[in-house]
Amino acid sequence: MRLILATSNQDKIKEIRQIYASFSQDFGVEILSWDTLMTPFEITEDGTSFQENALIKSRVVFEILKNQGILKVRDIVLSDDSGICVEKLGGAPGIRSARYSGGGAEENLEKLRSEVKRLGGISRAHYCACIGISSFVSDSSAHGFMYGQVIAECRGENGFGYDPIFIPNGFNKTLAELSSEEKNSISHRRIALENAQYLLRALLEK
Repeated sequence: MRLILATSNQDKIKEIRQIYASFSQDFGVEILSWDTLMTPFEITEDGTSFQENALIKSRVVFEILKNQGILKVRDIVLSDDSGICVEKLGGAPGIRSARYSGGGAEENLEKLRSEVKRLGGISRAHYCACIGISSFVSDSSAHGFMYGQVIAECRGENGFGYDPIFIPNGFNKTLAELSSEEKNSISHRRIALENAQYLLRALLEK
C-alpha cells in the first residue's frame, strides 16, 4: 500500500514519516509525497473548518491521480489541515493560519506575535490538526488538539510555523525549544495521525 501525502511542506512530510515510522514498517506501507507522482498545484481551500479543508485536499489529489491511472486499488491519499486558534483573537488565525499575513511563514509568525503583544503579551490558545483520508473505499477524517498559550516573544530554533511563540500545557518551553521527539510526543498532528491510524488499519483489512 502507498500512503500519498497531499503536501509539499517538507517539515510536515518529515514529521508524518517520523510519527508513522513503526506503522509503515509493521504494515509495509510506502509513504511518499504527491510531488513524486504529479506536479504540485495550488488547491483552493474554501471550506469553513479544518475538516472541510483537509477533505478538499485529499479528495482533489485522489481524483486527479485516479483519473490519470496512477493509483493502485489500495493506495490512500492523506492530507493535513492545521492551524492555531488564539482565544483573545476570537479563534483567529484558525483555518487561515497558513495565510494569516498574506506572506510567508515568517510574516505569519510576526503578525501573530505582534497581535498577542498588543493584547497583553499572552493568551490561551490551541493547535488543531485534521487528517483527511481519501481512498477507493471512502473519505474520512480524524482530529487532534494541543492546548497551551501563546506569548509575544519568539523563543527557540526548532520546529516551524508558530512554534516559537506557543507553550504547551505542562511545559515552560515553547515548541521551538523542545526537541523533535518531545514535540512529536504531544503534538496535535501526532494525536490526529494516531487517531487516523485506526481508519488506515480498517482500510488495510478490507
